[in-house]
Amino acid sequence: MDFSLSMEQEILRNSVRQFAEAEIKPVAAELDEKEEFSYDTMRKMGELGLFGMFVSEEYGGQGMDYVSYIIATEEIARVDGSHAATVAAGNSLGIGPLYYFGSEEQKRNHLPRLCSGDSLWGFGLTEPNAGSDAGNSRTTAVLDGDEWVINGSKIFITNAATHITSGVTVLARTGTREDGRPELSCILVESGTPGFEAREMHRKMMWRGSNTSELYFDDCRVPRENLLGTRGHGFRQMLSTLDGGRLSIGAMGLGGAQGCYELALKYSREREQFGRPISTFQVNAFKLADMAMEIECARLILYKACWLRDNDEPFGKEAAMAKLYCSEVMYRCANHAVQLHGGYGLMKEYDVERFYRDQKLLEIGEGTSEVQRLVISRLIGAM
Repeated sequence: MDFSLSMEQEILRNSVRQFAEAEIKPVAAELDEKEEFSYDTMRKMGELGLFGMFVSEEYGGQGMDYVSYIIATEEIARVDGSHAATVAAGNSLGIGPLYYFGSEEQKRNHLPRLCSGDSLWGFGLTEPNAGSDAGNSRTTAVLDGDEWVINGSKIFITNAATHITSGVTVLARTGTREDGRPELSCILVESGTPGFEAREMHRKMMWRGSNTSELYFDDCRVPRENLLGTRGHGFRQMLSTLDGGRLSIGAMGLGGAQGCYELALKYSREREQFGRPISTFQVNAFKLADMAMEIECARLILYKACWLRDNDEPFGKEAAMAKLYCSEVMYRCANHAVQLHGGYGLMKEYDVERFYRDQKLLEIGEGTSEVQRLVISRLIGAM
C-alpha cells in the first residue's frame, strides 16, 4: 500500500497553500464582516486553475484526478471556508452535472467559461419544504411544445446569484412515474431567462464571503433541449452529484480542521500562564494530540474515498463516511481551538471565531450528519 502523494500533487498542494496564504488570508475576515463575495479572488482562483480540475482538457479543464481536486479544496478551506465553498460548489455542483450528464453541445456551450473561472453555475436542489427529502421537490417543469415551463422555487443555492453566474441546473417534477411517484428531471436555466430570478441571501452565520441565493421560477420557459441527460433521471443525477459533493464537503472539513489545529498550536505555544506556555499543560497538550490524530484519520478516509472514485470503484459508502467524519472532526477541532484561545477565541480579531461559525454548515449541507448515518446504515446492510 502506497500512501504517498505524487510529485504533481505535492506541487499542487504547495502552490494552492501559498496562494491561499498570500491572496485569501489577508482579505477573508473583511469579506466575512461585509458579507461580500470577492470577484478579485474569484478571478485569481480561476487563473490558478481551481475550476474544472477534474474536467478533461478538451472542455477547458485541467484533466487532473479527483484526489488533486480535493487537495486543492482542502488547502483553500485551511484558510477560509467561504472561498472553499465557492470552489467546491463551483466544481462538484456547478461543473460536475454538466460534465457527467450534459450533451456534447451543452458541454461545449458552458464548460469552457466555467472551467476558466470566468463564470459560475448553480445547482438548484433544496427547496423551503424539501431539504433532506429532496425527492419531494415541488418545482415543476411542464413540456409545452418545444419548451419547458418551470414554476417553483429553490433556497440555499451556492454561486447562483453572482454577477458572473451564467445559469443553474434545476431539479424539477416533469411528470408522474408508473408507480405513482414523481418523475424528476434536471433542466438547465441560463441567467437572464424571463421568469427566472436569483436573489442573494444575507445575514448568514457562516460562509459570509460566499454567494448564497434563493431561486424563483414564474412560468420560466427554456428550450426542450435544455433537459440534462435523460428525462426522469434527475434523481439519479442528483445522487451521483451529491456523492462527489460529499467529498468536497469532506475536504472543507479536513482543511478547516487543519487550519483550526495550526492556529491553536501556534497560539498555545505563544500564550503563557503560570510562567510557561499553555501548550505544555497536559489538559491542553491532550487537546492538540486529539486534534492531530483525528485530522490524520480524516485525511486517510477522505483520500481513500477519492482513490476509489479515481479507480472507478464504488465509493458511495466511503463518501458518506468521509463527509460525516471530516465535518464532525472540524467541529471538535474548532471547539478545541476556541477553548485554547480562551476569551480571545470569541473575538473576530482571531480567525478561530470565523472557523467556529463556518464549521456548522458542514454538518448540514449536502446531506446532514443524520442523513449520512442513514446512508451508511443502508449501505452496510443494517437497514
